[in-house]
Amino acid sequence: MHATIGILAALHHRDLTGTGQHIEVNLLSSALSGLVNHSSAYVAGGDVPHRMGNAHPSLFPYEPLPVADGELIVIAGNDGQFARLCEVLGVPDLPGDPRFARNQDRTAHRAELRPLLVERLATRTKKDLFHELLAAGVPCAPINTIDEGVAFAEEVGLDPVVVVGEGDAAVPTVRHPISFSVTPPRYRLPPPGLDAHGAELRAWLAAPRG
Repeated sequence: MHATIGILAALHHRDLTGTGQHIEVNLLSSALSGLVNHSSAYVAGGDVPHRMGNAHPSLFPYEPLPVADGELIVIAGNDGQFARLCEVLGVPDLPGDPRFARNQDRTAHRAELRPLLVERLATRTKKDLFHELLAAGVPCAPINTIDEGVAFAEEVGLDPVVVVGEGDAAVPTVRHPISFSVTPPRYRLPPPGLDAHGAELRAWLAAPRG
């Protein structure tokens, strides 16, 4: 990702100035950049994070929580979202509890709050909760298996599967994730068989170069 961004930035600079440049990217710097919340907390404040699984160190709830048929990532990033979450779950009095009134309170008392939320979540399916919480303005997402993920992409209109090739050579595959308004991806050819286009490739390789 960082290499691609760097290349695109250098190409833009070249288009503006006519001058190229050398780009270097290393995995460690990319990893520290990707861990921006944790790495910045350390370099700016000396705070060394500890293992929390998929939980967030400074927000709660902001993690996968068990529901009747799996897990749902539930995010209450502010007090309003938490209040709406509690309304959907049928526990509207929770935000009035001093332990849970503000985000810093919920984070400090997550051990007491988590089972109260899980008790209500466990009675509902992730699909029902997903639609109801989104309608209420509470960010959430189900944790899906691959087949459920494909079905979910179809449900929201992403058309995740395309057929490449024709006839007996047709192969279903995953749609390219980037959409272009002028130059959309084409899916003309299936994955090549053994030595497919071999003659053309060998001829191209053997052709003299100016």
